[in-house]
Amino acid sequence: MNTKSYDTLRDKWLAFWDMENHDRPLMSVYAPSEKNDYSTISAPETTKERWFDLDFILKQHRRNMNNTCFYGEAIPFACANLGPDILGAICGCDLIFGEDTSWATHFVVDWDELEPIKFDPQNPWFLKIQEITKMFLDDSNGEYLVGVTDLHPGMDGLVSMRGPEELCMDLYETPESIAPRVNQMFDVYKEVFLAQTRLIQDHQSGATNWMGVWHPDKNWYVSSCDFAALISLDHFDAFVLPGLLKELDFLPASIYHLDGPGALRTLDRLIEITDLNGIQWVPGAGNATPGGWIPIYKRIQAAGKCIVANCEPSDVKILCEELQPEGLYITCSVASESDAHDIIRMAESICSDKRR
Repeated sequence: MNTKSYDTLRDKWLAFWDMENHDRPLMSVYAPSEKNDYSTISAPETTKERWFDLDFILKQHRRNMNNTCFYGEAIPFACANLGPDILGAICGCDLIFGEDTSWATHFVVDWDELEPIKFDPQNPWFLKIQEITKMFLDDSNGEYLVGVTDLHPGMDGLVSMRGPEELCMDLYETPESIAPRVNQMFDVYKEVFLAQTRLIQDHQSGATNWMGVWHPDKNWYVSSCDFAALISLDHFDAFVLPGLLKELDFLPASIYHLDGPGALRTLDRLIEITDLNGIQWVPGAGNATPGGWIPIYKRIQAAGKCIVANCEPSDVKILCEELQPEGLYITCSVASESDAHDIIRMAESICSDKRR
């Protein structure tokens, strides 16, 4: 990014966080590049090696970036990625790798028999995440941002270690054993997050992560609890909310990843949290796309929270018509450069008409 474009993007992203983007929603629109880089990348033999080989990871990222055009406020970025259970792995579990994701091997049989969960700076999973992050930082040279890896503390972290069904039963059978483990997991999360941000902050301003949202000034991060979809609201209040509040007190800024209709019962709790800046509502596979959830988005906006909406191009019109642009961030992928320009102009036109 040149200086002018950097300054413009910085101002627009800060306006989003301050809910002062009045002209239109912040938008990241992605389209295929005409470069069509289909070059063959020599891949390691095993699936796990493909997740670990630095040269392979970097070449894949470069090819994907070359094949994508970025419009609106979209910024290329990269994050070290060993899957969503990496914090659990740093706390003791192993990982099994597939083509596109990884899974934890749950190992806790009895919480009372497990040693306290502690951060080990020599943990091989932690060292690998740091190594991949440093590789991206050394390569980026201002061409893209580097984000913090995908960290899930709290109950999601405990799921990696124990398993979802078993952890649900623990809430009934041994609830007294859960809160101390949530606190221990949070302590590890803090160490990993701070280690990641220390690496990154010497190379770029602000922070991003897998959500693709940039804060130019603060080390913001995603908060979430997918496990909340499996438990009652009473259990959410008792076992998730205290850890979440602690996490939000620690983070300079945060957007909550609210995933699936089963988690919607927690929305009223979330929008009441002063320290939470925004919510990304993800309807989930098989459900209506974001354009079909306008009442949910209006509840979020009415509470003064930012919104992240990852949507289909067909959703953009209704989101712009029904929601206020301030604090609204829309992402979508389109088929061509002309489609990208058209959809951004449409958003500008709708918002202009609403101001009249």
